[in-house]
Amino acid sequence: QIDREGYMGAGHSHGGAQVTGAGKHKSRLALALGLTTTFMVAEVVGGLWTGSLALLADAAHMLTDAGGLALALIAIRFAERPATPKQTFGYVRLEILSALANAVVLLLLTVYILFEAYERFKNPPDILGGPMLVVAVVGLLVNLLSLKLLAGGSSESLNVKGAYYEVLGDMLGSLGVIVAAAVVMFTGWKLADPIIGAAIGLFIVPRTWLLLKQAVHILMEGTPPEVDVGAIEARLSSLPNVTAVHDLHVWTLTSGLDAMSCHIITSDTSQAKSTLQAASMAMREEFGISHTTIQIEDEEIRQSSGHDTRI
Repeated sequence: QIDREGYMGAGHSHGGAQVTGAGKHKSRLALALGLTTTFMVAEVVGGLWTGSLALLADAAHMLTDAGGLALALIAIRFAERPATPKQTFGYVRLEILSALANAVVLLLLTVYILFEAYERFKNPPDILGGPMLVVAVVGLLVNLLSLKLLAGGSSESLNVKGAYYEVLGDMLGSLGVIVAAAVVMFTGWKLADPIIGAAIGLFIVPRTWLLLKQAVHILMEGTPPEVDVGAIEARLSSLPNVTAVHDLHVWTLTSGLDAMSCHIITSDTSQAKSTLQAASMAMREEFGISHTTIQIEDEEIRQSSGHDTRI
């Protein structure tokens, strides 16, 4: 494409193999989300009924699973919607906004769980160990069923793989509640419940903090962690007739979809088309970035535009 000032640039429509792969598993993701959400509510009810903090903490843990599954579905659903003049990238960023909200809610829940654990250490309440054990066992079965639903798609889609590992991690929470229930039933030691509850709450923190950092990094249009900007600059600079690269930016639109833009100064603008094609191919094949906007210009244009050659 040629822009209004005569510069030559290239843009590629954005899409992702990850989203396409996940699209085939929408029904399985939705079913797993339904199972997880339903049992999360059951755990909240069971936790309030039995007096178990461990069950309530595991319900919060299951909320992370529900969030991961929901984000995967959001990514698929909104990636399928076409761009509009007012939303030129479509609605793919909604996944990141949802992730940010999910992380904030989970951190607040963790604070509540830890506070409640502290209160229960001081005054352990009565706990119904039997019903607590039944609810925990059912939760483990729900996790196993969700894992079976997601296993096939975990090798084809990063979104599905992420949801798969969320559910796999929640199995530890369910096992912890089963241990706490057994201890309460057979020994009467009530402190097992707040100890396990606090442990589950703390287990949520690292993943939630990582999710929060990733969401903020993407919203700040930071460089994707797996991308080496210096290597990209060096590769583009090595192309024939290229004398400099400037205004090089790489950012993430949504998970699995990175974008790059830059200006390339060439000593021979008559070869702009071949330079553009070579640069686009290098980004796609060597760096996995297919959404690129590359502008070709000569030294005279660079000087007149006021740009220097720094990134």
